[in-house]
Amino acid sequence: MVVLTGSSLSLDDVKRVVFQNEHVVLCDMQKQKIDENREVIESLLQDKKVMYGINTGFGKLSDCVIGETDLEELQLNLIHSHACGVGEPFDEKISKAMVLLRANALAQGYSGVRSTLVESLINLINAEISPVIPQQGSLGASGDLAPLSHLALVVMGEGEVFYRGDRIPTEEAFLQAGLHPITLKAKEGLALINGTQAMTATGVITYLEMERLLYQSELTACLTMEGLNGIIDAFDADLHRVRGHQEQMGVASRITNILADSQLTTSQGEIRVQDAYSLRCIPQVLGACWQTVNYAREKLTIEINAVTDNPLIFTDSQKVISGGNFHGEPIAFTMDFLKLSIAELANIAERRIERLVNPQLNDLPAFLSPNPGLESGAMIMQYSAASLVSENKTLAHPASVDSIPSSANQEDHVSMGTIAARHALAMLQNTRRVIAIELICAMQAVEYRGTEKMASSTKDCYERARKVVPSITKDRIFSKDIEHLTQWLKDAEESDVIELKGEVEVYE
Repeated sequence: MVVLTGSSLSLDDVKRVVFQNEHVVLCDMQKQKIDENREVIESLLQDKKVMYGINTGFGKLSDCVIGETDLEELQLNLIHSHACGVGEPFDEKISKAMVLLRANALAQGYSGVRSTLVESLINLINAEISPVIPQQGSLGASGDLAPLSHLALVVMGEGEVFYRGDRIPTEEAFLQAGLHPITLKAKEGLALINGTQAMTATGVITYLEMERLLYQSELTACLTMEGLNGIIDAFDADLHRVRGHQEQMGVASRITNILADSQLTTSQGEIRVQDAYSLRCIPQVLGACWQTVNYAREKLTIEINAVTDNPLIFTDSQKVISGGNFHGEPIAFTMDFLKLSIAELANIAERRIERLVNPQLNDLPAFLSPNPGLESGAMIMQYSAASLVSENKTLAHPASVDSIPSSANQEDHVSMGTIAARHALAMLQNTRRVIAIELICAMQAVEYRGTEKMASSTKDCYERARKVVPSITKDRIFSKDIEHLTQWLKDAEESDVIELKGEVEVYE
């Protein structure tokens, strides 16, 4: 059970709720704090105090004061008018994460909502009902207005949801699950949509998948090392210690441990003096990737526990303050930074694929084909990897350097953080396919070298992966192999289908 306090949610908590369907409950102390905060709103409304978005219009219309009898309609109109998301919907796991993160933000008790609203979000999570939320339409400032409006529709009993494997009207899902819509009171519609939860939820899912993919890449690189009789000296602890980067030392340590009992790696001078950079510099490149991932973890952990709507209500001082906590710049920068490591992970893997298939760069059969010439083997797998890498380069352009004014120039600088997060996730999916291609090629290479000489850890990976993709004995439709192995790697994100990290020591 994950208890929401608004300030203690961890990335592991998100993983357990989203991927393992762990239930969520609102902390009793926070429930009281939320209701006390709501009383401030009610009191100020009775005193006729003008407060942005509570009894005024929105954006450029903030100078329009709304009558007391129209406050509920104001919130309803807000959600209806702002539900302008377009394109394909977010994956339901991202949608579920959005609901969780929005509930956690409101749970801090600064948003002026009723605890009933927070509990309605929690009910969606526990019933495994995920809003259908279009991916496109957010500028990443003023919050993720369009995506979160589609989330808010569901709370009101409108829109569509994913439920029990189907995409159905919210009303139908509520009927099946025994849930009831709520009518939004003053401030509550604005509190639901003024936040960074679309970009942050996408960022969290991307981070979680990237963390595992990095470990998978390290092990896959170890199989490539064996397939190419790579020189193990380049991973010597002393070499990496004098550089000083902890993440680099960690990669070198894990690879050294994985390959400790391999009979396929070589020493410098045994076959060649030095390997190409794509082998020799694995710790330096992947270590730098880990640095960006660690930065992302730090910033995402802060953001999933952040209060990001506007205005905010401070109970003790009775203050209602309009500010800009909804601006997504911290997450926009984070995701643009993470995109660099995702791109480089694919870049260096594709170069190792080339070394595995190019007969001018190794002593293996050309393109790992069992019958070169008559059969092309893995030739076009490298084409596909190169195409994915090139696509990643276009997606890696930083979204955060762009800004388009909106709301009649009232909102004149925006983050584009949701675009950055979406592109990062798309790049990660491309990169997973590149790693799958490398693993297919590496497995074929080690078969030519002799699988009985493999390290125990790489042999275990080989045997598991061979149950998904058989050895290449003749040309076949390799697209299917790539997709099957890609899905196998992805499934490891959500279960213990395979643990590729291994039990290894990392430098402290």
